[in-house]
Amino acid sequence: MNRYIVISNHTEADCRMAIKYFRAYHAGFLTHFEWGCYDDDHNAYAIIEADSHEQALMAVPPLFREKSKVIKLTHFKPFATVDTAHGTPSVDS
Repeated sequence: MNRYIVISNHTEADCRMAIKYFRAYHAGFLTHFEWGCYDDDHNAYAIIEADSHEQALMAVPPLFREKSKVIKLTHFKPFATVDTAHGTPSVDS
């Protein structure tokens, strides 16, 4: 399973509604997300384990999916080098 960061954007005016929708959609997901609202960053962030971008996006209530962003995360090992042409890690021999 892969790990993804899910970023769900909402406006300041929609902040309370966003939290309400997250709670109504699935109360457990509300606590999986970190919220930047008190620092004037109206995004909810979560790291989700999923099989695909589409599956990770399902953590977001339908109303906010269109404005959400899903990014697959990669963990590089300390002695790996990165092939800058492809962004693919390889191990030095």
